[in-house]
Amino acid sequence: MDEELAASKTDGFKVGEKKTVEEYAKLDQNDESLNRWKASLGISNSPPLPVDPKDTRRCVIHSLALEVAGRPDITIDLSVPGALESLKLKPFAIKEGAKFRMKATFKVQHDVLSGLKYIQVVKRKGIRVSKDEEMLGSYAPNTQEKPMYEKKFAEDEAPSGMLARGHYEAASRFVDDDDKEHLRFDWSFDIAKDWK
Repeated sequence: MDEELAASKTDGFKVGEKKTVEEYAKLDQNDESLNRWKASLGISNSPPLPVDPKDTRRCVIHSLALEVAGRPDITIDLSVPGALESLKLKPFAIKEGAKFRMKATFKVQHDVLSGLKYIQVVKRKGIRVSKDEEMLGSYAPNTQEKPMYEKKFAEDEAPSGMLARGHYEAASRFVDDDDKEHLRFDWSFDIAKDWK
């Protein structure tokens, strides 16, 4: 499963030189287009959030949610002990043919996070049925003005038909341009004829 969850590589792409938030803030301060780019990353004059110096994580995923129009979100609060373990043991149902999207809330601390990606492999009866990779973007450490980031993924559609119904196992991970893993988890879901 490790190879299956590897991020794709773009030929010729090289990760840029690492800079601190302070270095980015001072970079070409009179360049209007660069200032707009820095603002899009969240680099601002707002005071940073306090961070526990013993917590060396750069990206902390707080929650994952499944959004379906007309239905309440199915949200997993990852700060609750045992939340990741329950994802695999307690599958949730998705109605066949339903359109849905995933959503993640997270915070970035210590330094700029470059190229955050979500990678997911779904299997049914041990056979891989899909691999998805979604670029979530680059983010500056959260500030008091922006204490949390929320990213909605591209809309997806559940398979439909008698053959598509059943139990699915998935493995997912959040990784950055340096291939640093920020969260990895296994989970499961059922495609059903109707919502349960």
